[in-house]
Amino acid sequence: MKNYCNVTDSGMEDKANGSVDTKSPVENGQLPDPANWGVADVVNYFKATGFEEQATAFQDQEIDGKSLLLMTRNDVLTGLSIKLGPALKIYEYHVKPLQTQHLKTNAS
Repeated sequence: MKNYCNVTDSGMEDKANGSVDTKSPVENGQLPDPANWGVADVVNYFKATGFEEQATAFQDQEIDGKSLLLMTRNDVLTGLSIKLGPALKIYEYHVKPLQTQHLKTNAS
C-alpha cells in the first residue's frame, strides 16, 4: 500500500470564502504515478484525499492504476455512479493531474 504525505486530516483546505479545495497527496515533491497501483491503492488514494464515501465506487468498478489513467471525464461523472459535485472534484483535482503527471514522467 502507498503512503501519501502532506494530506491534512480531511484532505481539504478551507478557503476564506467558505469553499473547500481538495488537495492531492504528494510524494517527493510531485504527484504519485498510479501506473502500478492495484485497486486497493486507488481506493486508499481517494480515501486519503477526503473522498472516503466515493472511494468505494472505485472498488466496486475494480479501477486499478492503469484504469484510472485511462478514465475520461465522462467515465468519472457517469460511470462511477457518484454525485456530480464530488465526481467533478475527483476528476479535475485528482484524475486529470495524475494523468498529466504520468504523461510528463513517461515522456522522457
